[in-house]
Amino acid sequence: MAGQSRKWMVVAAAVWIQAFTGTNFDFSAYSSELKAAMRISQVQLNYLATASDLGKALGWSSGLALLYLPLPVVLLLAAAIGLAAYGAQWLLITGRISLSYFPVFLLCLLAGCSICWFNTVCFVLCIRNFSLDRSLALGLTISFNGLSASLYALAVNAVSSSSSSAYLLLNAVLPLLASTAALLPILRRPSAALLLDSPSHDSHIFVLLHILAFFTGLYLLFLNSLSSSSLTNARFLLAGAVILLLLPVCVPGLICSRDRSRRNIYSSSLFGFFGGAVDDFELQKQLVGSDEEESTGSNVIMNDNDWDGGDDADAGQHYCSCRGLMKGKLAAIGEEHSVARLVRRIDFWLYYVAYFCGATVGLVYSNNLGQIAQSLEKDSQTTTLITVYSSCSFFGRLLSSAPDFLRQKIHFPRTGWLAVAVVPLPVAFFLLAESGDMDALLAGTALIGLSSGFIFSAAVSVTSELFGPNGLGVNHNILITNIPLGSLLYGLLAALIYDANGKTMAPVVLLRDGMVVCMGRKCYAKTFLWWACISLVSLASSLVLYFRTKALYRRAARRRPHPPPAGEQVVEPEPEPEPAAG
Repeated sequence: MAGQSRKWMVVAAAVWIQAFTGTNFDFSAYSSELKAAMRISQVQLNYLATASDLGKALGWSSGLALLYLPLPVVLLLAAAIGLAAYGAQWLLITGRISLSYFPVFLLCLLAGCSICWFNTVCFVLCIRNFSLDRSLALGLTISFNGLSASLYALAVNAVSSSSSSAYLLLNAVLPLLASTAALLPILRRPSAALLLDSPSHDSHIFVLLHILAFFTGLYLLFLNSLSSSSLTNARFLLAGAVILLLLPVCVPGLICSRDRSRRNIYSSSLFGFFGGAVDDFELQKQLVGSDEEESTGSNVIMNDNDWDGGDDADAGQHYCSCRGLMKGKLAAIGEEHSVARLVRRIDFWLYYVAYFCGATVGLVYSNNLGQIAQSLEKDSQTTTLITVYSSCSFFGRLLSSAPDFLRQKIHFPRTGWLAVAVVPLPVAFFLLAESGDMDALLAGTALIGLSSGFIFSAAVSVTSELFGPNGLGVNHNILITNIPLGSLLYGLLAALIYDANGKTMAPVVLLRDGMVVCMGRKCYAKTFLWWACISLVSLASSLVLYFRTKALYRRAARRRPHPPPAGEQVVEPEPEPEPAAG
């Protein structure tokens, strides 16, 4: 029982880390001030945003560090890197030091790398402590990363700072404080021997934790706007948010205590009649259960040779009639892939394009929120837009756990959920291109945050299911190389259109040193149209991936004699898989 309670403390620690380390989401809050302090163009500012995303391409370094260093040391190193990177940027933006462009580029790169290290630590904690419910654990903890911008906006208002440079100071300090608070649960995490079983109440705990997370998101979404009215309100709301983040520690303990009390009462009453036979009966039932699992669980992974016809005849006819679409498809769900085999898979490149033209576009949009609000003369609403994007990204990440909760009732492939999640993106961008009022801006930002958040969180489970859980660390690192690439290309597209429209304005709006500022809807209208068309490519690619994999998911689900518990993976992973990177 001690091991079970400690693993939930680890989940709480991962939640704290994720909630305060999504520092890349508040870039747009201080980007305009950083641009003015460095006296750079919009294109150069875009390169700094790309540098932060480029740090994700260095995710392999966190896995390498875990091979030689204890996990708590890697956590503290990530906090130290972030402290140095963001601290130096804060000194720059407040005029305390002077740096040229290239050192600032490197600082942004280090800041992005530190985020990746934090994510890797959280992924490893979830994977090592939840072998069966890893998707639920990952989805829950990753979702809190989407709340970071809302929490930081609340914290900035609580310290009564009128300058957006406070975001950089908090980006440097708060992750270090959160990491320090998480050290004790991580150091006392249970050993592998205590985690061999998965109690029945685990699914109940996950349901309650997701409900609690949902109310935390609502709290930050609807009450965050009140924090700007007064310092007292901001501090009161911040205290409430901290209490909500502490509650995940209490929920598992209450459920475990309740179940333990019920079990003790039941065992005591039966003991009076059967004289201790209860314990023997429970032991025998567990042994029989484990034998049944071994006899039925070894054939979960299926390939084309296991196809015995029946209801799959229609799928076979569809395969024959669409050979071009199904050429080179995956043979089994959960089949392990080496790097060389991965890059030869058509399904991987369909998945890569779906992510590259989908969630990555949403991330670039969030990086440009500051300039978008400025161009529409809504500078005072920048914090509101960031809060809306952050909160909706959180809800999207939280919704990515829906396939695990609904698997017993709805057998819908996770790749199908991925395709559904892409749909709001083109709708939002077309809406933004058509209208420039505040209502459209809020609605479009909410849809983009919801869609990209779902994809960000679901991608970890999709990678594991399609290309194997044991190679998740390496394979997912290859997938997320699309983030810096997309950040560069899509951000450069937006910056070039922005600068070109700014120079053709009459009169031209100039800041100090001749920097051009674009004002009006036309600054981003054409960019929104481009991004909408790009997201349609993502939708098409994800639909093709769904049609290529749905038969594999259907056969794998049918092979199970009983519906799996909530959160159980399609494939039983080997112990101690490679750590995933952020």
